[in-house]
Amino acid sequence: MKILFVGDVVGSLGRDMVTEYLPLLKSKYEPTLTIVNGENAASGRGITEKIYKQFLKVGADVVTMGNHTWDNKEIFGFIDKAKQMVRPDNYPKGTPGKGLLFVNSKGAEFAVINLQGRTFMPALDCPFEAAEKLVEEARKRTPHIFVDFHAEATSEKQAMGYFLDGKVSAVIGTHTHVQTADNRVLPNGTAFMCDVGMTGPYDEVLGMNKEAVIKKFRTSMPVRFEVPKEGRKNLSACLIDIHDRTGVAKKIDRILINQDHPFMMS
Repeated sequence: MKILFVGDVVGSLGRDMVTEYLPLLKSKYEPTLTIVNGENAASGRGITEKIYKQFLKVGADVVTMGNHTWDNKEIFGFIDKAKQMVRPDNYPKGTPGKGLLFVNSKGAEFAVINLQGRTFMPALDCPFEAAEKLVEEARKRTPHIFVDFHAEATSEKQAMGYFLDGKVSAVIGTHTHVQTADNRVLPNGTAFMCDVGMTGPYDEVLGMNKEAVIKKFRTSMPVRFEVPKEGRKNLSACLIDIHDRTGVAKKIDRILINQDHPFMMS
């Protein structure tokens, strides 16, 4: 079986790339499960119900979130109805939404878990404690478990990978928006990658207007970051091969589509 995961979708350019290429990627790789991280999809700040439904329409089975989950206030009106969305589980008790989702796709049951790191991030409940609890719950139903770990520090991401090695099919990092080249299968059979990368503006800084970011670094003055609506585009993803019975990962490959890395159907 295969899991296709598309990294942090940023703004309208990112949404355009998902709409254009997700059907093509699914046709080429025939994934059993398709996941999209949508926490930056609405102008770089959260997600709307319309965008969520559009992701499902073009082929996503699950939409994961992150630290920008609550940036667009519209989410409070639909997150509890969004049956194919997960947000970081280690938000405080009583927070809307859920951090664990069971989904059936092509005759197989998967568990998708969303967690958020704490290093250089807002203070939340311990992601390792949450992971331990959720994985124990998920393994009662399925060995096919995918973890989107939305975190800043590579050390924290690597630690989570080793912590869950052999217990889940994959631990894939999001949030830092730069695709890393450390994709591999850990010793006990868990696919790992520090960051799958972002889907959105190609010639900007982490999806934000580069001039504003440079000004911020040069002056340390308050600057409003905006997501460009025009320009070259990029899609970052990964494809994970897992055993159809045990859920053990066999291979993980990076996917990168932009002007310098054109998509090839064959």
